[in-house]
Amino acid sequence: MIKLPGNPSRKRVALLVLGGAATLIVAIFLLVYFVIFPTSSPKPFKLAISSTSSAATTSSASASTGGVGGRWSVAAGSEAGYRVREKLAFLPAESDAVGRTSSITGAAQLGESRGTITITTASFNVAVNTLKSDRSMRDEKIHEIGLESSRYPTATFVMSAPVGFTTSAVSGHVARASVTGVFTIHGTSKSRTLPVEFALSGSTLEAAGSITFPWSEFGMSAPSVGGFVNVTEKATMEFDLHLQRA
Repeated sequence: MIKLPGNPSRKRVALLVLGGAATLIVAIFLLVYFVIFPTSSPKPFKLAISSTSSAATTSSASASTGGVGGRWSVAAGSEAGYRVREKLAFLPAESDAVGRTSSITGAAQLGESRGTITITTASFNVAVNTLKSDRSMRDEKIHEIGLESSRYPTATFVMSAPVGFTTSAVSGHVARASVTGVFTIHGTSKSRTLPVEFALSGSTLEAAGSITFPWSEFGMSAPSVGGFVNVTEKATMEFDLHLQRA
C-alpha cells in the first residue's frame, strides 16, 4: 500500500492550534497568579519604637526596669517566616513572596546586674509546616520543594553566646546587638551571627531580626514551579518575637 504524504496545510494548522493552546495556558496561569491571587507582601519586621540606642554591656544606667531577671517565654504577637524574591517566567519583574506563622515556642533566660541586662540563654522552635502566604498554591508547594516542610516541619535557633545591653538602652528605646547562635533549617545546622533589635516596653521584651543565606547553605534548592515561577538563589528567614515573664 502506498502511503500518501500528509497535507502540509493541515500540519501547519495543527501546529498553530498547539501553539495557541500553549499560549492560552500561559495566559490563564498569569491571570490566576497575578489577578485572581494578587501579591500582597507584608513589610520586613521592624520595631515600632522610634528612639534608637546602640547595645552595650559595659556602662550602667540609672533607669530601672523593675527587675527583669528570670525566664521569659514566647507570647502572643510573635511571628516568624520566610521572604524570597520570586520571578514569573517571561516577565522581568521580581516580587517578594512572604510566608509567616505564629506557631513558635521557646524561651530566654535574662539576668540583671548594675544596670545591665544580659540574655544568658535562648532557644526557639518554629513550626515551618504551618507557614502561610497570600497564595495557597505556594503554601502547598513548599511542603514538597525548597523548604520541604512536610519532611522538615521545624526550624530552630539556639543562642550560643550571651548578649547584654544597659537598661537605659532597651527601656523605651530600640537597642541593637549582634546575636550568635545555631540555626537548624531543613535538617541542617549552621552557626551564624545576625543583628537583632530589642525593646522592653512594659511587661514585653520584643526582638526582631532576620538571616539571609543561599539556599544551598542549608541543603536546599531554590524552588521552581513548572518553569513558570522561579525563586532567586537567596532566602531570608525573619522573626518578631514577643517575650513575657514566665
